[in-house]
Amino acid sequence: MEPEALLSVRDLRIAFHGVEAVRGVSFDVRPGEVLAIVGESGAGKSLTARALLGMLPPDAVVSGAIRPDLSAHRGRRISIVPQDALSALSPVHPVGDQLAAAVRSVSGLGRKEARARAVAALDRVGIPDAERKARAYPHEYSGGMRQRAVIAMATINEPDVVVADEPTTALDEDHRDQVLRVLGERREAVGAALVLVTHDMDVVREHADRVLVMYAGRLTELGSADEVLSRPRAPYTAGLLASLPQYAPPGRRLPSLRGTPPAPGALPPGCAFAPRCPLAEDACHRREPEPQEAEGRLVACHRWAEVPHPAVELFREQPYVSS
Repeated sequence: MEPEALLSVRDLRIAFHGVEAVRGVSFDVRPGEVLAIVGESGAGKSLTARALLGMLPPDAVVSGAIRPDLSAHRGRRISIVPQDALSALSPVHPVGDQLAAAVRSVSGLGRKEARARAVAALDRVGIPDAERKARAYPHEYSGGMRQRAVIAMATINEPDVVVADEPTTALDEDHRDQVLRVLGERREAVGAALVLVTHDMDVVREHADRVLVMYAGRLTELGSADEVLSRPRAPYTAGLLASLPQYAPPGRRLPSLRGTPPAPGALPPGCAFAPRCPLAEDACHRREPEPQEAEGRLVACHRWAEVPHPAVELFREQPYVSS
């Protein structure tokens, strides 16, 4: 039996000036799991994640349901690890003071106790000489250490849900693995669920329990990460996987998805992915598919049953020619 959801999102819609950027997305977040939200730029994944925290711009018009609403408990029951750690930290206050302030904002602890909690949090995420580094300012930290510091801030009050919005985008591979390992350790230690927004399918493969694939503001595929990555049923998911080096056979070049995602205000009729899809037929250009049960996951595709195995063959057309 699956555990009861910590969060349930139903028919989430986010519009700006009458144009929908997120269009009817539904999913659950379960205790202790890593739910990855993936897709190309403009898919709506960061908007979806930030809606969980009530951190959308003031001109956003939001409908649908997020239950329970944790946005009023930001920092205590739900928190965020932002993409840009440097801009997330105040440049004029020591890092330890900022963590202590986060503790005091949700507890009755005094300054001394909050300070001790801050130093302990920095130590837990692997900041060396945490007592001394707590007195340092963000610009005195390396990029990887700053990212660890915001993870410490996001987890210091032991929230139920941590949202990590592209937390490794600006990091090299070593720092990426380091940050993801620390995030995983803290998630396990406090029992929190992690909503991981990323464009990196390798990160999904290595760290996610379930994956939500988004395209043009909608759910394209949602299911177990193992099942979705091993046998995708949506052509768009297959296209994302086809670009990974481990799927490249000898003598063939890495394929890529042709074209670009449509702008929210210029969606084509029918399925938004149809102009780029090798399986598209007339019906795909006329009618937008609704998410349906398909082999243990949700898929929004008219022709999901015809996606071959391995699905990445859909996008392999040209032999590799060395330059």
